[in-house]
Order: sequence, then C-alpha cells, then structure tokens
Amino acid sequence: MSDRIRHLLFGAAVVALLGGGQALAQSPTARTADDEPGDGVQTEIELETVTVDARARVRNPTAPAGTATTRTTTREAIDNRQINNIQDIGRTEEAGVSFNRTNNSVNIRGLDGSRVLTTVDGVRVPYLSDATRGAVGGVNSFDFNSLSAFDLTRGADPLLGNGALGGVLAIRTLDPDDILKDGRKVGYLTKNGYDGVDDSWFTSHAAATRVGDTSLILQGGYRDGHAIDNQGGGDALSTLRTAPNPRDYDQYNLLGKLYQDVEGGHRFGITGEIFDRNEDINTRTLQTATGNYRRDNHFSGEDLKRRKVALTYDLDAPEPGSGWFDDASAVLYYQDVERHTTVDAFRSTSVIGPFSRDNSYDEESIGFTGYAARDWQLGGVGNRFTFGGEVYGTKTTQYSAGADGCATATRPSDIRACTNLHTNQADTPQVDSRVVGFYAENETRFLDNRLRVTPGLRFDWYEHEPKLTDEYRDSAAFNGTVPDGSNDVALSPKVLVEYDIIPSLTAYGQYTQGFRAPTAGELFGRFGAVGTYLRTGNPDLDPETSSGFDVGLRYGDKDLGAQVNLFTTHYDNFIDTVLVAPPGGNYPQGGITSYRNIPNARISGVELSGHARFLDHWRARASVAYQEGENLTDDVYLDSIPPLTAILALGYDRTTWGGEVSTKLADRRDKVDDGFNAPSYGVVDFTAWVSPERLPNLKLAGGVFNIFDKTYYDAVNVPDDPSRTQPRLYYSEPGRSFKVNMTVQF
Repeated sequence: MSDRIRHLLFGAAVVALLGGGQALAQSPTARTADDEPGDGVQTEIELETVTVDARARVRNPTAPAGTATTRTTTREAIDNRQINNIQDIGRTEEAGVSFNRTNNSVNIRGLDGSRVLTTVDGVRVPYLSDATRGAVGGVNSFDFNSLSAFDLTRGADPLLGNGALGGVLAIRTLDPDDILKDGRKVGYLTKNGYDGVDDSWFTSHAAATRVGDTSLILQGGYRDGHAIDNQGGGDALSTLRTAPNPRDYDQYNLLGKLYQDVEGGHRFGITGEIFDRNEDINTRTLQTATGNYRRDNHFSGEDLKRRKVALTYDLDAPEPGSGWFDDASAVLYYQDVERHTTVDAFRSTSVIGPFSRDNSYDEESIGFTGYAARDWQLGGVGNRFTFGGEVYGTKTTQYSAGADGCATATRPSDIRACTNLHTNQADTPQVDSRVVGFYAENETRFLDNRLRVTPGLRFDWYEHEPKLTDEYRDSAAFNGTVPDGSNDVALSPKVLVEYDIIPSLTAYGQYTQGFRAPTAGELFGRFGAVGTYLRTGNPDLDPETSSGFDVGLRYGDKDLGAQVNLFTTHYDNFIDTVLVAPPGGNYPQGGITSYRNIPNARISGVELSGHARFLDHWRARASVAYQEGENLTDDVYLDSIPPLTAILALGYDRTTWGGEVSTKLADRRDKVDDGFNAPSYGVVDFTAWVSPERLPNLKLAGGVFNIFDKTYYDAVNVPDDPSRTQPRLYYSEPGRSFKVNMTVQF
C-alpha cells in the first residue's frame, strides 16, 4: 500500500471514530424501542446515510429492518449526490460496494452474482444465470428515479433467506406520501437531466392524488444513452481496441400504486411495474479488416424486461398492543424477469452469410412474502416478537434461437466450424422450482432497554425439478436423459446482542448464518457436442452456507454519528467452475467443465463510517471498507474481492443551496488468483444543488466527476485473466464527466 493512500485512509478512520468520540460529550436522548424510525432525524437538508438498527420499523412490504449492518439512503441523498445507478452507490455512498459490469451483478463484501440478494418493495429480483450462453443479470431492472430510498445490508441476513450471503440491496419505490407533501390532495414530481458518463438524457414524471382514504401514484421514466466512457481512445478493431464498443440503449419504466386505508391502521393496495432496457452494440472487439467479421458486420444486443403485479397489505396499529399485531406487511405477487443476448452479424470467411442469435433466459414466479410483529411484556421485561416468511414457485426457461448457413454447408471447413454452432435449442431443461421459508425472532430488552438480545431462526426448503421439453431434446448436447432434481433444507440461526454503553453509544455483536441454493444453470445446464467441448451442470451440488460474526460500535443521529464493524465469515460448499476432464477423447477442443463445491472459504474485514455537522452549515462524512477472501481448500485468494477503499466527503448546506467535494480512494489489489492486479487510485468529484427561495418547487443539481481526469480501474469490473481479451486501457473507468438535472415538485 502506498504511504499516501495509507495516510488518507487512516484519516477516514479517524473521521469515523471522532464521530463516536465526540458523541460522548453530546449524549443526546436515547432511542427507545417505541420510537418511530426517523423521529428527530429528517431535516430539510438531511443528506446522511442513516444507520438502521435491528429495532427500526419502516412501513413497507419487506422483512423487518435487517441486521446491525443495515443502512438506509434517502431520496434526497440519491438526488443531491447524483446517484443514478448501482455503480454510483459504491462511487459516492458505500465504500466496498460495486456493480460488476462483467456479470451484471451487485458486489457486496466481495461476493456477487446470485450470492447477493436484490429486492424491490420486498419482492426478490432473480439473478438470471445462464452460464452456457452468457445471458446473466437482471438485478438492475429498475430505474433509480422511481426510488423512495434503498437499504443496504452487508453480510448474510437470515431473515431474507436464499441468496443473501454477501448482502442485500433492498429497493423501495415511490409511494403517494412521497409526493403528497403538507397535506396536499394532488401532487406532481418531475426530474429531467443529463449524464455524461454514457451521454444519456432522461426524464421521469410522477403524479399522486388522495381522495378520502384512497391514494394513487403513477410514475414513468425514460432514458436513452450510449456506451459507458473509458480512458481508451484507440478505435481499432479486434483485440487492439481500447475505446468502448459503440452502443445505443433506451430504457423505460412504468410504476403504479393504488392504496385504500381502512380504520385501525390497515392499508390494502395493488402495485404494477414494467421495466424495459434495450441495448444495441457495434461489437468492434470481434471485428477485423480481413477476418470472419468485418467492420460493422457484427452487432450484439442486451435486452432486459421485468413485469410485476402485486397485492399488498400493511398494518400500522394506532395503539401498540391493541390488536393481534402492532405492524405487519404482506405481498402476493406475480413477476416475470427475462433477459436476452442477441447477435446480428455477417460471416465473411467461414460459414459465409448472415448469422443471428437470440439467447434468452426467463424466470417467471408467483409468490407470497410477509411478516408481522408485536411488542409484549413478561415479568416487566419488554419483548418484540417478529415472524414471517415467503412461499414462491418459479418456472425457469432457457432457449437459443438463430439462423446461419450450417444447414446448407458443403465445404469441409464449414462443416467442421458448424460443430461449434448450435442454435434453435435449449441448453437447460425447463426447471420448476418451489421454495418455502419461515423465520421468527424475538428481541428481549433488559436494564431499562439498555441491553437487547435478539435470537432468531429461519427454516428454508427448496426443490428444483427439471422437465424434458422438445427444445431441450433438440440440443446437440442432449444425452438422452434428464438429470435428477435437487432439493434440500436449511436452518439459519441469528443472534444479535446490543448494549448501550451510554445513551449515545451502542456496542453490538451478532452471529448469522445464511445459505444459497444452486441455480438451475449450475445444476442442469449442458452445452457443447461430441468432437468439441462440453459445459455441464452438476445436479449433485450442495447449497452454499455461511457462518459469520460481526462486532462493532455504533453511534448515530443527524448531526454526529459513526460505526465501526469487524467481521469474519466462513463459507462451506462454495460453488466454483472447474475442468473435470482435460481436452481429449470425445471432447478434444476444451474437455469438460462443470461445477463443484469448494469445502472451505473465508472472507474477513473491517468497515467504518462516520458523519458530522459543524460550524452551522458544514458537514463531513466517511466510509471505509477492507476485506480479504481466501479459498481455504485450494489455498488461493478469491478474485471477486475488491481492494481497500474509502469515500471521504466535505459539504456545505444552506436552506436553498449546497455542495459537496468527495473523493474515492482505493489501494492496489494484488491478492488475487486469476484476477486483475489493479493499481491504487484516487478520484475527486464535486456536486452542488440550488433551490431558489422564490421558486421553492424547483431544484437544480449537477456535478463534475473525476475532476482531474484520472485513469483508473475498478478491480471487480475487469475480467479475470483467462477471459480478458482486450488491452488494459479498454477496461478503464470513465474520465472527467458531468451530470445535471432539474427537479420540480408541487
């Protein structure tokens, strides 16, 4: 680690720790278990990410508010800090969190893909994992302009079950109350702007109304843009190219919610969502002047769709203890997430002629999720009991459609080439899955609520059942049988202990277990053919499980706050890709690759955060994350682990305007196996906003990012060595860019 980076990161830790130290002198009133989240927290210019403890309760259709490592970011912070996508969360908000563009997934604590759970209004968004054709992703199928807030949990959350190993990104979309301010019956919100990172323009509009006990919100947004910029300028074809492939995309979303309030704190609702994103890419990295794909003769595409309709129920009892439950939430939903990767090309030397592919992966689900909670007393000791669960079924289908010249090929070289070109087939059988999960926890409060002990337990059962289809029977890799199904159960305990050393300072320790069931592709995918190679799933895979400890100190209010967290998590049966048979025999080109369970892996680290207001209008914040990960079975490092990173920011806010200078710092990453050895870097951003006193409904915001035009690399966005084909500069992050937007609300 360079001395300069080390000193800057040490400064970030000092800022975080000083927040807790100064808190000792201020000693604000302690929060009790009956306080509503946000009491005394929100102000007109409140921007801090609020630490949410395990007692917090938010009226939305999700499980209770997470673990000791759950944090919430408000809509105002999203707008003022120009957070337009998941990548921006790790850029300006949460150190150590990123969006891996290589596999289209969220990376938390060094885990990504199906090991991190994303939910939208309590409904899990599946990570589509088609390892045979590359149609992976799906968790980013929402528009940030439709958000009310998001909660980020680091580490396993057993209350959310399957997939929550690395962490959880829980999205909350706009409600009528977000638009209808100050008792208004009709409200409107529009946000429009430009993002120079991908040269995109966007517009978003939301309208809400309330008539008696009925409320309604309609929101819609549209964005169109181009390729994410980098620091490469080489417009060459093929493996010499350093500039990004030319890309055009358009994206739109629609959101509607209708609620009916009923006496006694009950609320019934119906929600509908549509999301579409379509990308067209001129794939010049696969083109050459004299090769099979010439200039402008290979175009690829990525299409992502999500559809959801849900019936919702919420309870916020006006008098705690007056009914069966104090608060509850439930969602009955239908959701369909579909991803396509496409090719539209012309081949000039081998199998000459038009060539097209549409590789699709679809997961259709029907499910129910919900929870209920109640405070109760026993012998003068306060308790809060929470129970809930989820039941859902999914149908997963995969298919490759396409056209080429293989059906009429006569040249021996074309016939040999066609042994690798298989389409109009399914590489995975249809998989019908059923999942059941139940959990319960009870918080017991001792010593006038200063000591809180919360044990919990979750039970999960899943079953994946493959079914033979005509499309799978047509596969060149079909061996005449359908593999056996996969099923298993898991018990995931949790224990959280919190102690208020003084009213403003809390020490905590928690133990959590988590698990992840194998995906349909990992179990049942099969692609290739005799004479070439074979990629095959492993139906005997066991679920991944984790056991983790977190210990730390936490202080938090709107003016001064800090959290220090140490963690270590052990993983059993980590699923990895391996070569099970070398090239030769029936598969001379590449042998046979499949999946196996790695018995032991471990990720450990430290996370710090802090914020402070001082001198009336000034504020500072810091976020630091460091983790190390090892495959203990093979004694090698895990390649998905990001380096030590920190976000430091200094801001100034008045009632009508404000601004912030922030920097993201990262140490070099050299503890990898096949991963990219990323150099250290530091980038500086500036954001500002203004809401004129005479135009209180108008807000203008903008920013300059990577002010000094630094060339740097986000380690988790660079492919591992075996799959990295382009020069180093091709994988660099954007240089200097600008964002601007205008928001009107009335």
